[in-house]
Amino acid sequence: MLILSKTLETIFVSKVSIVYLPTFMREKIIEIASELFLNLGFKSVTMDDIANEMGISKKTIYQHFENKTKLVEATTDFVFHFVCTGIDCIRAENKNPIAELFQINTFIKQLLKNEKASPQHQLQKYYPRIYKKLKANQFSIMQECVIGNLKAGIEMGLYRDCIKPEIISRFYFLGATGIKDQDLFPPDIYSPNEVVDLFLEYHLRGIVTKKGENELMKYINQIN
Repeated sequence: MLILSKTLETIFVSKVSIVYLPTFMREKIIEIASELFLNLGFKSVTMDDIANEMGISKKTIYQHFENKTKLVEATTDFVFHFVCTGIDCIRAENKNPIAELFQINTFIKQLLKNEKASPQHQLQKYYPRIYKKLKANQFSIMQECVIGNLKAGIEMGLYRDCIKPEIISRFYFLGATGIKDQDLFPPDIYSPNEVVDLFLEYHLRGIVTKKGENELMKYINQIN
């Protein structure tokens, strides 16, 4: 998010006309709110918290978003597209499928490293319409990404050719979203990073060939 922040600042500084100020402020509110929501939870963070963090009045926020629900929706869209862009950049490097998954895994963990609450749980509980929309978008993107990864792995002899990409991709989606359930994996008992790493290993060990297993062990040894 800091990279995106710098980009926004560069755009702002390069434009001298006051007409760009409202757009800049709206994007800045979304950016700061996103960080607070991810770190502390959608329910926990108030409009006052966001205003205090930015050093602006709450009235300024309401000039751009009529209520908190509208801001939550904007921030979930922002984070979703930010993650999609990051994953697209990783996929564009055309690494082998196992290396690609580990790099995406690292990217996601870095993004959520300061998470102190369960934003997914709070979003589902307090903003179900937004959560449903986000989950549908996540499923669509993950299906495309994971199926592409599986097919590439089969072609390279890293994954077994008997697997069914369309079904395995759905298994993967259920697992990737399920491990965020803090009722199943309380963070005070199970390290979130360890759970994420073990899930990826679990997924790959179920589909790799002997050649793929040798490649997988390179990355597992790096983590350990």
